[in-house]
Amino acid sequence: MSRFPPPGLEREHALWGNGAGLVAGLDEAGRGAWAGPVAAAAVVLPAGEDDALCSRLAGVRDSKLMTHLQRMRWAEVIRLEALEWAVGWASAEEIDEMGILPATRLAMQRALEQLAAHPHHLLIDALRLPAVDLPQTPLVHGDRICLSIAAASVLAKTCRDARLVELDAQLPGYGLARHKGYGTAIHRAALEKLGPTPQHRRSYAPVRAVL
Repeated sequence: MSRFPPPGLEREHALWGNGAGLVAGLDEAGRGAWAGPVAAAAVVLPAGEDDALCSRLAGVRDSKLMTHLQRMRWAEVIRLEALEWAVGWASAEEIDEMGILPATRLAMQRALEQLAAHPHHLLIDALRLPAVDLPQTPLVHGDRICLSIAAASVLAKTCRDARLVELDAQLPGYGLARHKGYGTAIHRAALEKLGPTPQHRRSYAPVRAVL
């Protein structure tokens, strides 16, 4: 059991009460990885049933506080409970071209563009999207205190993990399915032996060091 209390709907409830019927939570996965894209998810939860919704999503946390099996289980529940959800991506090449923070914002914008309806307000984990003309609130540790953001963190993480498993089949020898592109001793040894792939972020120091 996590020592952190479960994320709630207090921020969403306040916005719903002020007329923002569609509130999207956004979070990313993969900013610190050496390889693969960065993923961002947008999740719009239904308004007006706070206690029941919190109960139905009782196991959703910041994805970093969950096991792989917990994330997989609750990702399915989130997809069923959400009014809308979407995942956007920014590639390793885009990360190298513009930097990880702009690329993360781009992935979030792409997730928002996939939603059928424009949200009335965005709740974002510690970021603001200057290019998006929508009211928005950045929340530090938002994935631990805000259920919409926590749900987005789970979808971003599970979708990105699945993408890295696919890449592992295309790029054998690096262990991408195991470490999901993050910096591990196995990953470093593979880089030194095999060199970087097009999926590696050449702007990151550990990758640049073996070029």
